[in-house]
Amino acid sequence: MDEAPASRDLARGDAPTRGHLIGEGLAWTARWSLRFLIVVAALTVVGLILIQLWDIVFPVFLGLVIATIVEPPVTWLRRRRVPGALATALVLILGLAVLGGVVALIAPSVAGQAPQIAQGAVGGIQQIQGWLQGPPFNLGASQIGGYVQAAVERLQQSAGQIATGVLTGLTTVANSVINAVLALVLAFLFVKDGPTFLPWVRRTAGPTSGDHLAEMGARSWLRLGGFIRSQALIGFVDAVFIGIGLVVFGVPLALPLAVLTFFGAFIPIIGALVAGALAVLIALVIQGPATALGVLILILVVQQVEGNLLQPLVQGRGLGLNSALVILAVTAGSSLAGIAGAFLAVPVAAVIAEILRYFGEQIDRRTGEHEEGAGDAAPGAESRGDGSPGDGSPGDGSPGEKPKSVAGTTTVGADEEPGDATPDVPGDGTVRPRSPATDA
Repeated sequence: MDEAPASRDLARGDAPTRGHLIGEGLAWTARWSLRFLIVVAALTVVGLILIQLWDIVFPVFLGLVIATIVEPPVTWLRRRRVPGALATALVLILGLAVLGGVVALIAPSVAGQAPQIAQGAVGGIQQIQGWLQGPPFNLGASQIGGYVQAAVERLQQSAGQIATGVLTGLTTVANSVINAVLALVLAFLFVKDGPTFLPWVRRTAGPTSGDHLAEMGARSWLRLGGFIRSQALIGFVDAVFIGIGLVVFGVPLALPLAVLTFFGAFIPIIGALVAGALAVLIALVIQGPATALGVLILILVVQQVEGNLLQPLVQGRGLGLNSALVILAVTAGSSLAGIAGAFLAVPVAAVIAEILRYFGEQIDRRTGEHEEGAGDAAPGAESRGDGSPGDGSPGDGSPGEKPKSVAGTTTVGADEEPGDATPDVPGDGTVRPRSPATDA
C-alpha cells in the first residue's frame, strides 16, 4: 500500500499540509465507519436469529441460571465422593421441594385473605367516588354512574378479545411449564457434565483460541454465578425485613409480598420498585394513607441499607455496570420478552461486559499497557498455570512474549501505513513514541 501524503511529508521532514491531514482523517473515519456498520449488521442478524429461536434460547439461558445456583452444593457433594449425576439430582430435587413448600405455604394465605382484600378494594372505590363528588371535581352521582355504565358496556363489547386473551394466557402458562421442565433438564446436564466442558473447548478450538475461549467461559460463569448468588442473598435479607415490617403494620398478604420482594431482587432496581409499589398500594387500600406512608418509609429505609451497606459487602465490585445501563437492559429485555426478558437482561449484559473487559485486557497486554491496570483484573483472571490466557504461557500475549499480530508475523496492524508514528514497546514495558526521523 502506498504511503499516505502526510506520512510521506513526515518521512521527508516536511510539515504536512492542512488538506493532507484532513484527507487522512476522513479516510480513517471512513474505514472505521464501514467496520462499525458491518459489526452492527452482524449483531442485528444474530439478534434476529435469537428472536426466531427464542423458544430454544430461553430454556438454555434459564438452565444456565439454575445451574449457577445448583453448582456450589453439587461441587461440595462431589468432594465427598458422591457421583456427579447423583449429587446433581439430589440438589435439584431438594430445590424443587423447597420451592413447592414455599408455594404451599403461600397459597392458603392468599386464599384466606382474598375476601379481605376484595372488601378493602370496594371500600377504596367508594372512597374514590366520594373524592370525585367533592371539590375540585364536583361530579354528581349520575355522572359517575354514567361513566361506570360506559365502562361496563366497553367491557361487554370487548368480551371476545378478553376470551382470546385468556386463551393466550393459558397457552403462555403451558409454554412456561414446558420451558421450565426443559430448563431443569438442561441445568442437570450442565452441572453434571460441566467439569468436562472447558477441556473439550480447548481440544476442539486449538491451544491458542481454545485457551481464550475457555478463559472467557470461566469468567462469564463466575460473573453470572456471583450475580445470582449475591442477588439471592440481598433479596432474602430484603424479604425478611420488609415481611416483618408488613406484619407489624398489619398489612394483609405479608408473606406473599415478602416472597415477591425476594424474586424482585433478581431484576435490579425495577424489581424492588414494583414489589415496593404493590406493598404500598395494598396497605393504602386496606389500612389507609397512614399505614401506606409507614410501609413506604419502611421500604425506603430497607432499600437504602441494601444499596449503601449490603450490596457493597456482598457484591464487591458488583456487576461492573452503570445504573443507567442496568435500567436500559431491563427495559430492552422486558420489551422484547416480557418478564422473562427483564429477568435475563442484566445477567446477559453482565456477561457481555465481562467478555468485552477480557478483550480490553488482551489489547492492553499487546500494547504494553497491562501493568497500569494489573490491579483491576476481573474475577477469574488469576493465573491458572494450565497454559490458559493469563498465566504467561506462549500464545496469549502475556508479559514476556513479544507482541504479534493474529497471523503471528508482524507487529504492524492492518490499517497502519508504513512510516506511521507507531509506538515502540521496549522490553521494560514502557511505551516510547517513535520520532519521524526514526521512521525515515
